Amino acid sequence: MSLLSFATALGAALVLVTQSLLARQLGPATYGLFASSLATVSMIAPFAGFGLSQLRLRVYGAEGWAANRWIRPSVRLSLVTGVMACTAVIAWALLTSGDTRRVLLLLLPVVPALLAVELVSCKLRLEEHYHKLAGWQLLIPAGRLLVALLAVGAATSSATPVAFGYGLVALAVAILAFPHFRAMVRGDIELHGHGPRPATMPELHVPGASALWSQAWPYGVAAALYPIFFQVSTVMLKYLGGDVHAGRLGISMAVMSAIYLIPTTIYQKFLLSKLHRWATHDRPRFWMVYRRGIMAMLALGLAIGALLFFVMPRLVPIAFGSEYLGVVPILMVLALCPPIRFLSTAVGSVLLTGTHMYYRVLMMALAAVATIALDFLLIPTHYEMGAAYAIVGGELVLMIATWIGARKFGSEFR
Repeated sequence: MSLLSFATALGAALVLVTQSLLARQLGPATYGLFASSLATVSMIAPFAGFGLSQLRLRVYGAEGWAANRWIRPSVRLSLVTGVMACTAVIAWALLTSGDTRRVLLLLLPVVPALLAVELVSCKLRLEEHYHKLAGWQLLIPAGRLLVALLAVGAATSSATPVAFGYGLVALAVAILAFPHFRAMVRGDIELHGHGPRPATMPELHVPGASALWSQAWPYGVAAALYPIFFQVSTVMLKYLGGDVHAGRLGISMAVMSAIYLIPTTIYQKFLLSKLHRWATHDRPRFWMVYRRGIMAMLALGLAIGALLFFVMPRLVPIAFGSEYLGVVPILMVLALCPPIRFLSTAVGSVLLTGTHMYYRVLMMALAAVATIALDFLLIPTHYEMGAAYAIVGGELVLMIATWIGARKFGSEFR
């Protein structure tokens, strides 16, 4: 866990340094165009994975080695949804024009790269190879930092070569993931926590497309709704306010994205496979970790929110330049988000089973709808500040819905 924590902190630092370099080099308008285009692709990309990694973690936690029967059908579905996500990005790009269209098309490889990272991360979590997972976690941030350094060295003020570089990094990551992908398709997984691989496996029913879909769709919809909830404000601000406003919010969301790596790493990349296993086989340990996690995450979120509030007014001009002083009041509002997000992540970790995923879909849909509604209401008059308040409102809706769900469904594990 300490290695993952270090990798998370390093990854967050790489993200912030990259955004600082690009913001200074490209200027507010061009950076806003690039940031909103990347947000658009990042909003669509999770459709490719369709939440299937969460399903794999659940079935392996419950079935152990027998869950190998789910691998081939789930990989086939991932390929189909990956093609659909790429098609959606292309269609969106064709509805735009000029630099926006070019940047969106150049960022297209981000979709298969994120799918590849998700597949590999799932395999490494099942194997509990956290040192390798830490390395994978750093590949894309490190590659993007290299692109930013090259952009500064070339003194470019265009978003097009930066998008091209991001696309090349994405392709390289997808290629590096191929050996892991091939091993996963073969069922060659060093599964941890379920004893040695049986010498002979009994004949097990391989789920068909309809059975897989019935199990997978809640995970997929929830996975697709989250980036809409998180990225939609930046995208809407581009079209309702313009690239400069989107650039200011884009920097703020880059900071928040780096912060949100903390609960993501702790719960999604370290604890999730263990929680699935403990919920089935060791419920006293499950509840001990759950209760301690809530207290620890609330304390950590409050500390980070306070740090954000007091440090960013001095740090923003140094890191991003005086052109981006408008980012400071946005971050003052968004400083409310870390304790809310950290708490909702910890509280929601009890919502593990397929039945719970239906509720996760509902609460993510409510949060996304609330954010979009507040964006439409506030952005036309308050621009990036309106978007910031909309984001806080969406986080509050998500936390309340998560708390209600945990109260309702948590008793199933007692």
